[in-house]
Amino acid sequence: MSAASPHSLDIDASFLALPLRPLADAALARARALGAEHADFRFERVRSASWRLRDARPAGASDTTDLGYAVRVVHGGAWGFASGVDLSMDAAARVAAQAVAMAKLSARVIAAAGSDERVELAAEPVHAERTWVSSYEIDPFTVPDAEKTELLADWSARLLRADGVTHADAALLTVHENKFYADTAGTVTTQQRVRLHPELTAVAVDPASGEFDSMRTLAPPVGRGWEYLTDGRYDWDGELARMPELLAEKMRAPSVEPGAYDLVVDPSNLWLTIHESIGHATELDRALGYEAAYAGTSFATFDQLGKLAYGSEIMNVTGDRTVEHGLATIGYDDEGVAGQSWDLIKDGTLVGYQLDRRIAKLTGFERSNGCAYADSPGHVPVQRMANVSLRPAPDGPSTDELIAGVEHGIYVVGDRSWSIDMQRYNFQFTGQRFHRIENGRLAGQLRDVAYQASTPDFWGSMAAVGGPRTYVLGGAFNCGKAQPGQIAAVSHGCPSALFEGVNILNTTREAGR
Repeated sequence: MSAASPHSLDIDASFLALPLRPLADAALARARALGAEHADFRFERVRSASWRLRDARPAGASDTTDLGYAVRVVHGGAWGFASGVDLSMDAAARVAAQAVAMAKLSARVIAAAGSDERVELAAEPVHAERTWVSSYEIDPFTVPDAEKTELLADWSARLLRADGVTHADAALLTVHENKFYADTAGTVTTQQRVRLHPELTAVAVDPASGEFDSMRTLAPPVGRGWEYLTDGRYDWDGELARMPELLAEKMRAPSVEPGAYDLVVDPSNLWLTIHESIGHATELDRALGYEAAYAGTSFATFDQLGKLAYGSEIMNVTGDRTVEHGLATIGYDDEGVAGQSWDLIKDGTLVGYQLDRRIAKLTGFERSNGCAYADSPGHVPVQRMANVSLRPAPDGPSTDELIAGVEHGIYVVGDRSWSIDMQRYNFQFTGQRFHRIENGRLAGQLRDVAYQASTPDFWGSMAAVGGPRTYVLGGAFNCGKAQPGQIAAVSHGCPSALFEGVNILNTTREAGR
């Protein structure tokens, strides 16, 4: 039986030929025999490859495959985990025994610390014999490496031929991920995902002054295949043609005067603000203080659920593990929980969190919303971010209409650097480019711009949300969390939006230059 997959591609035969079932059966049987209250088995094959070019010439490439399996158990109210690479049934059983031994050791440590907290998991329906394949057409790993390099070199050469472009950097990252999951409740899932991230950067250097700047493509990373680069759905030709002129204008642009401005923020910039100020802040393990690595805890504490005014009343944010082409989209998570979509912020109020099965049970939720993920077979699943997205207004304005309503402001395009405190509360963000708005019209670029706010103040200043035609699914490959550190890919959809009276810093003056 198969779950509804986005299209008809099949799981790779080479993955299905591995001894997935026998290994799972051996591991789970040993865990049961040793008294585990719950056990799950996860077999992964993750292939990652990258290509880099400098001035249209190859500058580096990599192609690696991570293959192995893991057993996780709950025994005596404590977690146990172990992993292996030996594909024999005896080895799988030994790994399960190691996981049980680790749980017993953890239980003794917890008891010695005077804690009586037990690991319990929220219930989840059994999903027996399910398969799921992400939505793509051409697996990038079926495309010859020479073809990838040739395309990146051609795009780089176009930039280098333009006046004012001194250097051009190009990169392509691709991932093909297979997972097989089975647990003692009877859930068995087999999945396949493909994702890729192309990126080109043009660099300009003024030989007289030594000043330099850069401009990067706005194309987001996607849960698509090679077709993303070739089928015309993204306007690569148009963006590459516009970049040199925009970069030349940026080099000539005046430095911004600090102060309060109305901002129209493009989705190519706003996705990162969503990631940092909403995505991490609504991970419930952070809000409870169980997790603080990389991104700290959260100001959006559990006692504020249903009460916290996160932003203006036009703010509606969802967590989503189902959206087509999302980087965090799955059929089933690494605890056997089916992908879902749910509200995090409704009409400006915090109404939900991102959950795994343990945190859901601990806090009284009936069910996890499928946010457990491990980035390799050697890592334990942790609560990870869904595709967290700001919803457009059904009849909302276009980006041009948002700009037309601003007398004195800035249009922010593209992400760059960011800084946020360990409570996800105070932040500042820069961008790829900033266009001055005067009397409803764009009036040239500005340099040295950063916008600064607290999370509730920034989202509370949101005065208008763009319509569906302004909506773009942005995101990143490299969201970090946990110790030892893990990396996950995640998308964030959003429309263009208008924010009123936001504090603007001059980054050069702030740096004392």
